[in-house]
Amino acid sequence: MTTLATALQKSLDGRWAAIRDEARTDLDPDRFAPPSEPLDLESYRARIADQVQSLAATGHAKRGFPISMGGTGDLGGSVTAFELLGHADLSLMVKAGVHWGLFGGAVANLGTERHHTAYLPSIIDASLPGCFAMTETGHGSDVQSLGTTATYDPETDELVVHTPDRRSRKDYIGGAARDGRMAAVFAQLVTGGESHGVHCVLVPIRDESGAAMPGVTIGDCGAKAGLPGVDNGRLTFDHVRVPRTNLLNRYGDIDEHGTYTSPIENPTRRFFTMLGTLVRGRISVAGGAGAATRSALTLAVTYARHRRQFAAPGSDDEVILLDYRVHQRKLLPALATSYALQFAQNQLVELMHEVLTAQDEADEHQQRELESRAAGIKAVATAHATATIQTCREACGGAGYLAVNRLPALKADTDVFTTFEGDNTVLLQLVAKGLLTDYRDAFGDLDTLGMVKFGARQFAGAVIERTAARGLIQRLIATAPGRDSETGPTDRGWQLELFEDREKHLLETLALRLRKAGAAGADAFTVFNEAQDHVIAAARAHVDRTILESFVAAIDACEDESAAQMLHQVCDLYALSNIEAGKGWFLEHGRITPARSKQVTAAVNELCATLRPHAQDLVDAFGIPRRWLGTELLAPIE
Repeated sequence: MTTLATALQKSLDGRWAAIRDEARTDLDPDRFAPPSEPLDLESYRARIADQVQSLAATGHAKRGFPISMGGTGDLGGSVTAFELLGHADLSLMVKAGVHWGLFGGAVANLGTERHHTAYLPSIIDASLPGCFAMTETGHGSDVQSLGTTATYDPETDELVVHTPDRRSRKDYIGGAARDGRMAAVFAQLVTGGESHGVHCVLVPIRDESGAAMPGVTIGDCGAKAGLPGVDNGRLTFDHVRVPRTNLLNRYGDIDEHGTYTSPIENPTRRFFTMLGTLVRGRISVAGGAGAATRSALTLAVTYARHRRQFAAPGSDDEVILLDYRVHQRKLLPALATSYALQFAQNQLVELMHEVLTAQDEADEHQQRELESRAAGIKAVATAHATATIQTCREACGGAGYLAVNRLPALKADTDVFTTFEGDNTVLLQLVAKGLLTDYRDAFGDLDTLGMVKFGARQFAGAVIERTAARGLIQRLIATAPGRDSETGPTDRGWQLELFEDREKHLLETLALRLRKAGAAGADAFTVFNEAQDHVIAAARAHVDRTILESFVAAIDACEDESAAQMLHQVCDLYALSNIEAGKGWFLEHGRITPARSKQVTAAVNELCATLRPHAQDLVDAFGIPRRWLGTELLAPIE
C-alpha cells in the first residue's frame, strides 16, 4: 500500500485497529474464505460448521463475553473481529453471529449465574451449537405477539413449551436445520393461567447423536437466495417439558411455587429492556454489511482502473472505465458513503462497548440512544449494501456476473440483511419513536405555538445529541454562511447546518401532525399510519446527520495531514451527493436556491474528478487482504 492508503487505513480502523490486524492474520483464507468451487447444500453447510469450530480455536469468541463469564470482556473488539468476517465468507459470519452473538448473547444477557456456569463454557468453545428461536411463521418484527407458549406446571416444576398453531412455528432459524443442539426459545410465559409476556427459555432440540428430542419437530428451510452455508430451519414444539430453571431469569423468574417476580414491574418496559440487551446483533449486522460493501467496491474500483472500453475520437487507445464521468458517479459517491458509514460504525461500536461494559447499569436514556443509533445505522448500512453491491455488479459487466468474481455471492448473501435483525422500515420507525420521545420530554408542556417558537430557538440543545466532536461541529455551524452566500457548497458548516435543519424541520412538523392523535375522538392508529412516510423521512434525516457528524469527528482525529485532506474531500462527496439526492426536499422547503442546487451537482462532478486518481488508495485503505478478494477482477487485462 502507498503511504496515503496506510494513513487512511489507520483512520478507518479506529480504536480496535490491533484487533483488525489480528483478525486479518488469524482468519487465514485457506480456512475461512468462500469455497473455490461450487458446493452442494450439505457440503457447504458442513464446511461452515467446521469453520465455526476452527474459529472457536482462534480465541476471538471469548472477547464477546465478560471476564466473569469466562470471556475477556472486550465487546468492542469482538464486534470488530466479527465485522472482518464480512470480507471472508458471509455464511460463516452469519453462522458465527447466530451461535455466539444471538444464542450466546441471550444466555449471557438474559440469564443469571446458573446459566452462565452451566452453558457458557461450551458455548464459547462451540461444543454446544445453539440457535436463536424468536421469529415465527406468523410473527417477525411483532415480537410481543409471538404465539409459542411456555406454561409452568407446578406438579412437576417444569415449563411446558408448546406451538399452538402453524403461525406460531419458529421459522428461518439459523442453525436449526442441521447443527443446533439447543435453542433459546422466545415464548409467552404463563403461570397460573396468567401471561407475563415474552421471555426466553432454553430448550434442547437434539440429543448427542443429532436426533430430534421428544416433542420437537425440526424442518429444513432448504435453499435460499444466498447464505448457503447457514442451515436455516423450522421448529415446532409439542408440549416439550424442560426444567423451570431453563428460564433465562434476569428480568423475570418463577419460584418453585409458581410465583412470578420481576425487577421491572411494567411489562412493556420489561419487554423492551430484554430486547435492548440483544442490541449487539443489530450492530454486528451493520458491520458485516459494511465489510461486504467495501469488498464489492474494492473489486469494482480496481477493475474499473484497468478495464478499457471505446476509444475517444482521434485516439487509438480505448478509455479506462474509471475515466468516464458516469462510471465515477456510479462508484465514487458510494465509496464516500462507505467511508462515512465506517466512521459511524466505529463510533457506534465504541458507544456499545461503553454502555454494555459499564460497571453501573446504563440509564434509560443511554440505553435508548444506543438502541436508536444501532437501529438507524443498521437500516442505512444494509440498504447501502444492497444498492451498492448491485451497482458494483453492473459496473463490472459480464465479469461481475461470474461466480468466481464474488460479486454475485456478495449480492445474494447480503440481500437478507435489510430484513433480518429487524426490518429496516420498522427500525427507522423505532428511531423516529426515540426522537419523538425526546421531543415530548423537552416540549410536552408547551402549546403548539409555544413549541414551535421554543423549538426554533433551542431545538439543537434540547433534542439533537452530538455524536462526537461536539465543540467543533457547533463552531462550524455557528459560522456557516447563509443560503445565498457566495461561499461554495463545500463549506463544512453549511453542510452540517443543512443536515441539521432538515432533521429539525421534519421532526417538528411530524410532532405537530402526531399531536392530532391525542385529540378527542381521534383514531390514533389512523393518524400515525397516514404520517408513516413522514416518520421514515424524519428518522432517515436524523441518521444521515449523525453519520456526517461522525465523519467530521474522524477527520478532526486524523493525525496525518495528507490523509486528513483526502478525508475532507471524501466527506464533501458524501455530504453533497446526499444533498443532491434530496434536492427536491431542499428546494421545496426553500433551504437551497436553484442556483445552489446546480452548484451542488457541479461540485459532485468536480469531486469525482478530483478523487479519481486516488480511487485505488481509497479502496486499498479498507485493508482487505488480497487473498480474501482473490478474483479475476484484480488482475490487469493485457
